[in-house]
Amino acid sequence: MTPRTARDRAPRTPLSRQKVLHAAVALADGSGLEALSMRKLGEAVGVEAMSLYTHVANKEDLLDGMIDLVFSEIDLPSLEDDWKTAMRQRAVSARRALSRHRWAIGLMESRASPGPATLRHHDTVLGCLRGAGFSVALTAHAYSALDSYVYGFALQERSLPFEGHNETAELAQAILKRAPADQYPHLAELTTEHVLRPGYDYGDEFEFGLDLILDGLERVRGGA
Repeated sequence: MTPRTARDRAPRTPLSRQKVLHAAVALADGSGLEALSMRKLGEAVGVEAMSLYTHVANKEDLLDGMIDLVFSEIDLPSLEDDWKTAMRQRAVSARRALSRHRWAIGLMESRASPGPATLRHHDTVLGCLRGAGFSVALTAHAYSALDSYVYGFALQERSLPFEGHNETAELAQAILKRAPADQYPHLAELTTEHVLRPGYDYGDEFEFGLDLILDGLERVRGGA
């Protein structure tokens, strides 16, 4: 008889819902959500597709779980910080999570059966704002304004036809060739004096806009 190797003897890790969800997120990260199928997911975790239904009821349940995993990666607002600091850190963390999981943009608020991480996230954000003296109505306004900005920026960032400073500079130069300064003076000015400056990163625009929103909410809260 051929001796069994250590690999042969090692017990197989039981399949679980969490393992299935993490594998699904990894597939979506690598190939996009449209490429995710139960067959490919089964191959990724080493089982037949039908075996997955022991852990997820259907494709919608799978998506619910995947979105819940993304929410679990977003830092919860700390109740020890002032509300602006907490909301800023939470927004920055949300954008980073969406940068890692671009397929999730547009789906974060779409689920009709949100999971525990999603519910905990929303409740903590609301509690932070309410604890800072926001009225119920102003809390709703603040949450909507912040999330619209975070998701909107993430969507715009995903759609940009460049990544990194080198690609940005190449595209900007190409646009300048098609948009001469004498015809499009303001576009040329912005491109040459801002976009083409060393170290420019479109992502840096995020925190500038975020602080504008937070400062505005602070003024409204103070006058409420």
